[in-house]
Amino acid sequence: MSHSKRMSARRMLRWLLVVQGVGAAAIAFAAWHWFGVALPMALALGLACVVLVRLIINMNNFVLSACFASPTPRAFHLGWRARLRLLAEEYRSSMLTTSWFMPRARACRRIETDSGYLPVLLIHGYGCNSGYWRSLIPRLERNHISYAAIDLEPVGGAIDGYVPLVERAVADLCAATGASRVAIVAHSMGGLVARAWMRAHGSARVARLVTLGTPHHGTGLANFGLGANAAQMRRVRGAACDWLCQLAASEDPARRALVTSIFSHHDNIVSPQTSSVLEGARNIALGGVGHVALGCNGRVLDLVMEELGALTLPIKAR
Repeated sequence: MSHSKRMSARRMLRWLLVVQGVGAAAIAFAAWHWFGVALPMALALGLACVVLVRLIINMNNFVLSACFASPTPRAFHLGWRARLRLLAEEYRSSMLTTSWFMPRARACRRIETDSGYLPVLLIHGYGCNSGYWRSLIPRLERNHISYAAIDLEPVGGAIDGYVPLVERAVADLCAATGASRVAIVAHSMGGLVARAWMRAHGSARVARLVTLGTPHHGTGLANFGLGANAAQMRRVRGAACDWLCQLAASEDPARRALVTSIFSHHDNIVSPQTSSVLEGARNIALGGVGHVALGCNGRVLDLVMEELGALTLPIKAR
């Protein structure tokens, strides 16, 4: 078995589901066998305990992010109802993404024959896979936009180690569609992967890089992450780590102008939230959206499609 397969997000998430299922079954058995709870109620109790633990983990991310948070501009302050919607959407998105979409996902590609639009490469973030794009892909298909979604493996690998995967995907998309350039949509760490690829291969084949909640200047929560990629997203004494500084130093204004950074002032993973502000790029700030929910929130997806629509160009006949 290859190292990449052993460390794939799909395999890891499937094992986590097994562990959660065993935990729910153990709680249900204990409630039924030792406390005389009726079996249907015992099963419901076991499931509820797992759901509660997942909720606590999700809410803990908001608590941790508050330790490193940047000040929230007054225009983005939330009332209690909006905060509840934020928490509910992020929890729902996290549960669906990690427990349903990603464990079942496969790296996917769709080529629209005779399409008049630039192809799109989708790059997920830390600990995820191509299943993260479950909400965006139908919009691309409705607009007859060719796309490919790659899986960054191994999960804990160095960010520069993913560059060959991106290079192959870009080359394949260009060859399959006849386009000389592609658009890239990247979530979280995926935006850093795209920038690392441009450092290695240049930006001549990039029409636009749209990043969603990318920690361009690192995030305090990366201190709790595992793997070489987590270390490359850390902040040291309140500043971006050396790898991030070197990445930034490699970019000129023309390359930065290709980037649109969409982020939320209520991101519960990227903290400080203004770490997503990339100097020289087009920065679009939102409020009331959590980190995982950036991939399925309607407002965010509308902005992504607007960005793609503004740059989709006729492809020259081959």
